[in-house]
Amino acid sequence: MAKRSDTQGRLDDAARAGWLYYVAGRTQDEIAAAMSISRQSAQRLVSLAVAERLIKVRLDHPIAACLELAEALRKKYDLKHVEVVPSDPAGSSSTVGIAEAGAAEIERWLKRPDPIVIAVGTGRTLKAAVDQLPPMECPQHRIVSLTGNIGPDGSAAFYNVIFSMADAIKARHFPMPLPVLCSSAEERETLHDQALVRSTLELGAQADVTFVGIGELGPDGPLCVDGFLAKEEMQKLVREGAAGEICGWVYDNQGKLLANSINDRVASVPIPSRETSSVIGLALGRKKFQAISAALKGNIINGVITDEATAEQLLGR
Repeated sequence: MAKRSDTQGRLDDAARAGWLYYVAGRTQDEIAAAMSISRQSAQRLVSLAVAERLIKVRLDHPIAACLELAEALRKKYDLKHVEVVPSDPAGSSSTVGIAEAGAAEIERWLKRPDPIVIAVGTGRTLKAAVDQLPPMECPQHRIVSLTGNIGPDGSAAFYNVIFSMADAIKARHFPMPLPVLCSSAEERETLHDQALVRSTLELGAQADVTFVGIGELGPDGPLCVDGFLAKEEMQKLVREGAAGEICGWVYDNQGKLLANSINDRVASVPIPSRETSSVIGLALGRKKFQAISAALKGNIINGVITDEATAEQLLGR
């Protein structure tokens, strides 16, 4: 207990030092004086606050190059929402930057006073964005999952974000009590005919805004890595011309859903209509370029949050 208390006390000090530095704008000397510690200790506490992710930083200053790229993407693909964040040339993360921007956009919708329906997909990028959300009281809103929350082995799907949102946001949440992929088209029809599932399908179709991740295909694609598809099934999809997937729905280079056995087995809610919903995809990187480009061409999404390098590539520069 003593060890746990010491650790918690140090995190409390780190949080205080981080707040003084990043929010109050104090110098390290001023923090040291305020907390009656040495300047070196103040510096270490601020570093600890960052290392433990106690501090979440958002860049509010608009960067002209990013704004220009966003406007060019908006015009090229007739989009409702575009945000382009700076690229990190030396970085290897597929979520840094767009996760924070995605969280800020989700938060803007959650702050609306009038009741809305927010639909969420799944994936690493979207989960990283949801993990950035601050606790909020939003009893007027409804949040619905587009995807099933059961993995291929019967366990909870790790990257289904509805439960992460429920931890942070006090609103009514509606998970999809199904596997991501059914064993057959017949099984999907049987499951979708259940009253509880029908109501979730109907709610998803009413979404005012939808946030989705965009998955690449191939042996390193999420459907394969997370065990939903065997390597042979994935290779067959690629040979048939599949370019990407959103919520399990597989589409070709022009953004058209493929007529195949995989899409016949997807238990997800159909992606809401782009006529009535803002459907915002979060993705960046070369390996996802084909999937992002196809989703934009086919108008599967009408909004995108990405980085400079990906935006340049989408614009053919």
